[in-house]
Amino acid sequence: MMPVWTLVAALMVVSMPGSLGSVYATAAERARAAASMNANSSMRALYGPVFGDSLGALTAWRAGVYAAVLAAAMSLVIVVRHTREEEETGRQELLSAAMVGRRAPLTAALLAALVANACVAVLVTGGLAGQGAPGAVALGLAVAGTGMFFACTAAIAAQLTESARAAKGITAAVLGAAFVLKAAGDAGTGGGRSALTWASPLGWVENVRAFAAERWWVLPLFAAAVAVQAGAAYALAGRRDLGMSFLPSRPGPAEGRLGTAGALAWRLQRGSVLGWSAGFLIAGVVFGGMADGAADLVGDNDRTREIIERMGGQSGVGAQGAQGALTDAFLATMAGMFGMVAALYAVSSVLRLSAEESGGRAEPLLANAVGRLRWAGGHLAVAFGGSALILLLAGVGLGLGHGREPAAAIGATLAQLPAVWLIGALAALLYGAVPQYAAAAWAVAGGALALGWVGPALNLPQAVLDLSPFAHLPRLPGAQTLDPAPLLVLTALAVALTAAGLGTLRRRDMIA
Repeated sequence: MMPVWTLVAALMVVSMPGSLGSVYATAAERARAAASMNANSSMRALYGPVFGDSLGALTAWRAGVYAAVLAAAMSLVIVVRHTREEEETGRQELLSAAMVGRRAPLTAALLAALVANACVAVLVTGGLAGQGAPGAVALGLAVAGTGMFFACTAAIAAQLTESARAAKGITAAVLGAAFVLKAAGDAGTGGGRSALTWASPLGWVENVRAFAAERWWVLPLFAAAVAVQAGAAYALAGRRDLGMSFLPSRPGPAEGRLGTAGALAWRLQRGSVLGWSAGFLIAGVVFGGMADGAADLVGDNDRTREIIERMGGQSGVGAQGAQGALTDAFLATMAGMFGMVAALYAVSSVLRLSAEESGGRAEPLLANAVGRLRWAGGHLAVAFGGSALILLLAGVGLGLGHGREPAAAIGATLAQLPAVWLIGALAALLYGAVPQYAAAAWAVAGGALALGWVGPALNLPQAVLDLSPFAHLPRLPGAQTLDPAPLLVLTALAVALTAAGLGTLRRRDMIA
């Protein structure tokens, strides 16, 4: 897992100078672009301020914070996987029966996270050294520092809760709050000067100002925060019994009945569905508010216009004229991005089946009158229905933020559903047929996201982009004609793969 995470995070950064160089070929174009970005509060909220007009500075602006988010996600997964999840499955108890210290698992997890983040820092530094060694070092250390910050946050969360899923959720919530703080601070105040920006570790990344008169004194903030959090995690680890936590779990449902497998699946996953729904609605409002400024932001830059066209359909045509068509292309691009991110939710929700089985919680249910198909069907209904809900809310947010034609925005996001369901169905098939390789569904969803995100900017051949199911969907809004054939084919494939997954689950043995 670690090589994939590190390579993806580093590739996001090191591929950016070439892409930006093709978009902004001259210093004058880069200076105009930087001025436009800094003057647009929505763009500042999304990416932060631009501190220089060199390719390195634009790379740090465009990819620095998002690479840091990836490093943070990688780190929280590593730490929770090797602390709370090991306790939850009972493996840590076997190890602890030997001569293994109480704090050894936490030390091992943090060392693993440190190695992974160091690899990201080395790859980023090496890949950007040609843009300026000091800036490359500063950006690499800032990304790695963010990863270690959230590794230690995850270490604390793993001591507080009895569930690996809850520990991941708490850390992810802290990461989301950090992004919201940074976005709110940058939207209101330029130059990264807002107190809200400084309150977020992601705001520290941009305030390092890589490739723009680096602020080396910001980096010790990461070291201090890591030291404080690590000390707290070690103190907590020494004050609890194995398998226990400081935040006790509720003994059961506080109210209501769980009369069906579907009701149980909803109870287990409702927190995740509600969290994703709120995030998509807010993001939709933000991106919708940026739509009208898309044409002004692109200006006369043909390369940027081409990228938006490849991601969101044709621009420069239609009754609304070039500016209106480019706005439609921007909205179509955002709808596609929502769909690709929703595929991550679908995979996560479907693979809850694997977590329930490997954790030993499925066996007591299946030993009673609950059949495998009913049990699995409840979780799949939440996965596919939840995907539809979050995309619906994303469309509502786009419509509210844009202020015009909300039905078109909702239709654009819901058109992504067949591709999302197809990836979720593939996860169901992998879980049913080869449960030990079910996690490979993450690679499929991540590959589709990578192709849709960076593929057009890297000018990849259309044959490569077509490997993603999202490449075959209609570009809404703004499409001249709506061909239902791809929607029907992808939906039919999703149904077939889901049926195959349920069939193989019914015939195989459950994990002991």
